[in-house]
Amino acid sequence: MNFDTNCLHAGYRPGNGEPRNIPIIQSTTFRYETSEDMGRLFDLEASGYFYTRLQNPTSDAVAARLCALEGGTAAMLLSSGQAANFFAVFNIASAGDHIVASSAIYGGTYNLFAVTMKRMGIEFTFVDPDCSEEELNAAFQPNTKALFGETIANPALTVLDIEKFAKAAHAHGAPLIVDNTFATPALCRPFQWGADIVTHSTTKYLDGHAAAVGGAIVDSGNFDWNAHKDKYPGLTTPDDSYHGVTYTERFGLGGAYITKAVVQLMRDFGSSPAPMNAWLVGMGMETLPLRMARHCANAQGVAEFLQKHEKVAWVRYAGLPGDKYYELAQKYLPSGCCGVVSFGVKGGRAAAERFMAGLKLASIATHVADAKTCVLHPASATHRQMNDQELAAAGVSPDLVRFSVGIEDVNDLIADLEQALEQV
Repeated sequence: MNFDTNCLHAGYRPGNGEPRNIPIIQSTTFRYETSEDMGRLFDLEASGYFYTRLQNPTSDAVAARLCALEGGTAAMLLSSGQAANFFAVFNIASAGDHIVASSAIYGGTYNLFAVTMKRMGIEFTFVDPDCSEEELNAAFQPNTKALFGETIANPALTVLDIEKFAKAAHAHGAPLIVDNTFATPALCRPFQWGADIVTHSTTKYLDGHAAAVGGAIVDSGNFDWNAHKDKYPGLTTPDDSYHGVTYTERFGLGGAYITKAVVQLMRDFGSSPAPMNAWLVGMGMETLPLRMARHCANAQGVAEFLQKHEKVAWVRYAGLPGDKYYELAQKYLPSGCCGVVSFGVKGGRAAAERFMAGLKLASIATHVADAKTCVLHPASATHRQMNDQELAAAGVSPDLVRFSVGIEDVNDLIADLEQALEQV
């Protein structure tokens, strides 16, 4: 089936007389006739459900839908995008290992990597996403377990050169992990360009209505863990906590990575989504192509308006001819560059704050990428923990305003921007 059809039908097909929509299985536990039946689940010898902390039919159906949209082989839902990025890395890295990551990433992810996971003994090297191939390759070490980047960086709106990053990762025997939250598979499918694992904050465009916090990981099934057996023993050698199962042998390259993340990390960390939240994400995905087309069209109109306004110092949106990432966007994002526009107001941070206070339609909110327009000053909020040097590396200037364009009438949005700018 084509993409738009998969948004509605992938992951769940009702039988005769069964619910047409994915059912909400709001139950913590599942009944079995014998202890032997349940025991086979605990030994990973059978598929099924016994406790929603690990797996739930509603969550799995929605994960299967997203897996189809991204073109992967296996997927899982989590309680948040932060949990997804943590699991994606920690599933293959541990104390003493090293990760290379783009410096232009969401502030919360940067803090997760540079502070929290560093305390766990995992070292990170951050590279400029626009670095040369030579500079990128120089960042790798023998113990580098993955390369990480965002398709469209939040809020710098850097467009990742996925092919360049994939080439470097594979040259060093490591997978490329790409956070595809801002693009969604409606605009970009990173696996087609060489990425190996995709993560999402489903809280954003996939849900689309700011109704449910969630995350997801999708595996392409393309990375050959067995070719680097000594580097990824967690996947290629027996797991004593499951009677010696070897994930690549039992579940193949298409299922090993996600299975390990579920039965080990979800078992131990419990970052499981509520079935109701999973269901809301599934419903949101049904209208994803329609919403993304409107988000992109509105954002293009807003960016063009801002670019011409005398009180706007600069505008960053890859859909604008002349933008630094315009050519990369034409390659990786030909259908649109998402609904987020970043810009600076003349007069710096104080002017930006006056402008935001004057908005009537757009809400000041620590959120992005949903149906209603919202605005944020990242240096004061999502990236507040970063120092000036770290902010600069992430592409976040003190005057940067992140404007998440919703699906309202674009003329109303422009009118709101115009009257707010008049107050600066």
